[in-house]
Amino acid sequence: MQHQDNRKKYVRLQKEYPFFIFENFEVKEDEHSVQIRYFFNLADRFHFYPSISLPWKTFFYRNILKSPGIQNIAFHIGMIELISYWKAACPIQVIIKAGYLDDRQKAWWKKLYYHGLGEFFYMNNIRPDPEGFMTIVSPGKAPHHLLSVPFTGRYIVPVGGGKDSAVTLELLKSESIIPFAINPRKAIVDCIEKSGLTLHDTMVINREIHPELLSLNDKGFLNGHTPFSALIAFTSLLASAITASRNIALSNESSSNEATIPGIGINHQYSKTFEFEKDFRWYVDQYISDQINYFSILRPLNELQIARRFADFPEYFDAFKSCNAGSKTDTWCGQCPKCLFSYIILSPFIEHDAMVKIFGKNMLDDKELLDIFKHLTGLAHEKPFECVGTIDETNATLTHLITSYHGDPLPYLLKYYKTIRQITQAKNQEFDRLLNGFNSAHFLNTAEELRLKNWIGG
Repeated sequence: MQHQDNRKKYVRLQKEYPFFIFENFEVKEDEHSVQIRYFFNLADRFHFYPSISLPWKTFFYRNILKSPGIQNIAFHIGMIELISYWKAACPIQVIIKAGYLDDRQKAWWKKLYYHGLGEFFYMNNIRPDPEGFMTIVSPGKAPHHLLSVPFTGRYIVPVGGGKDSAVTLELLKSESIIPFAINPRKAIVDCIEKSGLTLHDTMVINREIHPELLSLNDKGFLNGHTPFSALIAFTSLLASAITASRNIALSNESSSNEATIPGIGINHQYSKTFEFEKDFRWYVDQYISDQINYFSILRPLNELQIARRFADFPEYFDAFKSCNAGSKTDTWCGQCPKCLFSYIILSPFIEHDAMVKIFGKNMLDDKELLDIFKHLTGLAHEKPFECVGTIDETNATLTHLITSYHGDPLPYLLKYYKTIRQITQAKNQEFDRLLNGFNSAHFLNTAEELRLKNWIGG
């Protein structure tokens, strides 16, 4: 019933709030930081002023701060920030006064809105017309200021505090790297320090959501998931430019390409997919800089391969956290899909006692997790709306755990799985196949590809 109400609310809000304006932005600096503030307008009824700030670092290339190229990046960060505010009422007309977008850019942004908000639309029972759900108007005309920076071959590495970015930090340890973090929490700081670097060596962005948006949420406006990884993508461009670092090395794996809702292509991880990565690289080359190299260095790998490599670095075991529910307290909640998937995928590679120490319990023996378990294994209609691996990866791992289990009895979830799924040697071989795969859809150069293959033993 709530979903039906939200569909009616969507129609009503679009009528009540017919336009959204990206009015302007400003870039300022003082002796402590760089600050960028945005000015958004919802139908002349609500105004939002989100902001980001960058504490000064000794490795900043400060001479370019006032350049048109940096202003262009700041504008584009505003474009991605806008999505969080637009979704409160989903106005049909979006007016861009702060900068200029040509027709190809408008089409690009509409695609990002449509697919990046796929989960938001689905969960609110909204079925938007791909073409008519919004119109972008950009009344001005301005040149596109491509960035001009004396780039080095250094790598920007976004760090989220999970196992994937920890693996990337270790993979690129011999290179010149700058960790990058948005609103760094303890798990992020701890993982950076485990790699041998510190927060002092890290490019930090402090992001502030304007409280008026939270107020609208409380008042019953629309709310839901937005493509946060796309925000990381655009803010990482600023990190690249202001540190003169050509490479931005993400930690997105091939597993993120799988749809969350089979058949209709809705993917919780859309802005982590290879499709988005390809689209984003094109956009950056055309409208930001043809020198910045945005790519995921783990793209050829799947979740199983990353888990196996992560297990080689026990120093991260007490540092990494991937649980969204426990992110504010830097804990594993032990009750969500992300916790259960992480437990499953790491279990073949980390001994039992260490796993229980990390997660606080044997999650495979928790009967309360059966419903989540069904969603992770394809026994339910949809995967969880979380950053989890593919159904095949989960099933292959469970088969391997059952066939290699030496204790008695089997933990509850493994015992349940064994009763409903036939465990065969062929299915067990899928585990080995996944561990030895290497996805060819990636943007690594020859040297990076060779390094990754050697590093994973492929």
